[in-house]
Amino acid sequence: MIPDVKGNGLKMTENLRRTPLYEEHLALGARMVPFAGYEMPVQYAGIIEEHNAVRSFAGVFDVCHMAEFRVFGFGAFDFLQRVLTNDLRRISELGTAQYTLLCDEDAGIIDDLIVYHTGDLEYLIIANAANHTTDLDWLTSHAPEGVTVSGSGPTSEMSPEGTVELVDESERTAMIALQGPRALSIVQELAGTGFEVPDRFTITEAVLDTVPALVARTGYTGEDGVEILTHVSMIAGIWRSILSFPEVAPCGLGARDTLRLEMGYPLHGSDMDRGVDPISAGLGWAVGRDKGPFVGSEAIARLREEGPARRLVGLQVDAGIPRAGYPLLREGEEVGKVASGTYSPTLQTGIATAYVPASLAEPGTEFEVVIRKKTAMATVVKPPFVKDTSLSAVKA
Repeated sequence: MIPDVKGNGLKMTENLRRTPLYEEHLALGARMVPFAGYEMPVQYAGIIEEHNAVRSFAGVFDVCHMAEFRVFGFGAFDFLQRVLTNDLRRISELGTAQYTLLCDEDAGIIDDLIVYHTGDLEYLIIANAANHTTDLDWLTSHAPEGVTVSGSGPTSEMSPEGTVELVDESERTAMIALQGPRALSIVQELAGTGFEVPDRFTITEAVLDTVPALVARTGYTGEDGVEILTHVSMIAGIWRSILSFPEVAPCGLGARDTLRLEMGYPLHGSDMDRGVDPISAGLGWAVGRDKGPFVGSEAIARLREEGPARRLVGLQVDAGIPRAGYPLLREGEEVGKVASGTYSPTLQTGIATAYVPASLAEPGTEFEVVIRKKTAMATVVKPPFVKDTSLSAVKA
């Protein structure tokens, strides 16, 4: 969950980790807060200013706290096909990627992930920072017998047929996200001639202002853009090169949250967790229907057949700013609580997500949300809340 943007009650602790861009944030005057075990920037100039910069021009985010795993070996495909919900056959082409979920046997969502097909026998997984250890333990415990787990890159010998090598590369890998209508032209200029911007949900190699990197056309803002991965020792150079463009603003967690919520993108720990299944969360599209058995497939199949008791919906709020945990009322009775809520700088109104009874999940259904000692009208709308972005133009 994104910390309160006002910083109320937030205290730094000695055991917080720092990304390789920590000193860069301090130099830019960032306000730092605890997030997922890291000391991270919540804002620089201001959340609304940073949000609008991404919607209008470009913004760059430090996402070095995210976890990265590589899965190698002749058994890599079969292993991941058994533990992830989406169908890896959809990304059979090298360089392609997909959104997927890691579920338990009861269909509880352990984490949501991006998986890139980076080699003939190789996949790169991007996971949420707060779930780093949980994900690694889960993958390790469900790997085939003889799996090798390491944190320093692949071994020199390819795993024997049917076995898998799982490598935690989080300590050596850094990632930043450049998002907004101008993002692609900036990357193109940094990469120079001979570089072609990848298609959506694909990844490619590049040299950005002399720094070797991987460039993936993915993101979490609803704008077109890229996520850039390189060695931790080189990320500061790319960060500075990107910020040398006057149209790029450094952006913090606050703007990342308002941007993602305007698109209805779920946040693990707020909109979903181990107590929520993909169907209730509206993520059935990230679950393969004919891929064969996988962890949680039987429970998901039952939910699809019977229908979930509750569903995650989007809410537009007439007055006031909804926050996580605020009660949701229907005819005076509490029927749910806000999962994620914020003020939308683009729409200039409150927006939220909430789990409500499935019978009340249709667009147009009205509730009251309790905001402090008052109530405000909240209407179910189908996300994204903001439909006109540089990314929607690409999809169209």
